[in-house]
Amino acid sequence: MLSLLAAAVAPALALLFYFYLKDEFEQEPVHMVIRCFLFGALLVLPVMFAQYIISTETTLAQTQSGTAAVPALLEELFKWFTVLAAVYTHIHFNQRYDGIVYACAVGLGFASVENIFYLLEYGLDYAFIRAVFPVSGHALFAVVMGYYIGRAKFGRHRNLNLFLALAFPVLLHFSYNFLVISRDAAAFTAVPFMIGLWILAIWKVKKANRLQRSALHIS
Repeated sequence: MLSLLAAAVAPALALLFYFYLKDEFEQEPVHMVIRCFLFGALLVLPVMFAQYIISTETTLAQTQSGTAAVPALLEELFKWFTVLAAVYTHIHFNQRYDGIVYACAVGLGFASVENIFYLLEYGLDYAFIRAVFPVSGHALFAVVMGYYIGRAKFGRHRNLNLFLALAFPVLLHFSYNFLVISRDAAAFTAVPFMIGLWILAIWKVKKANRLQRSALHIS
């Protein structure tokens, strides 16, 4: 059991540590990051319940597009709301990059518990593939979300950026789900898609740090 928990949670913690260290200016208090991680972990059950209600009471999840869209929308909506409710107005959210750290903490807390449930059902044989794809996916969707939340707080066009902080992760998550569901194409498209996600995420990380550098008038 301990090995399963370690295999389920370790990839998320490693990714969170990686993006935490990418903050070039003022790294966030550890207790704030842990709090967001735990909030994300607690989201799994309400998201599962909402998905169950939608799948049993509506026909939205009965098509391939619906099967991809419903989890993408619900999971990203819950994570987006949690970041806004938990830290958006907090005194420690004082730089653009902070949005990325806190969104990653929420997203990877969610990914950890989701991964535990999956490995409990299907076994440790899937631990590596889960780390490379779904867990990494949650981290990379969160980077995009956090980047736009940081822009919303410290840049112009607050409402537009808050909308983009939800819309882009939902679109990326939907695209990922759709590729995975399309099993014939998944073997050829999943890896290039994840590589593209990593490129996008690293670009957002660098851009957030660059904008913060400009705001602090550091060359």
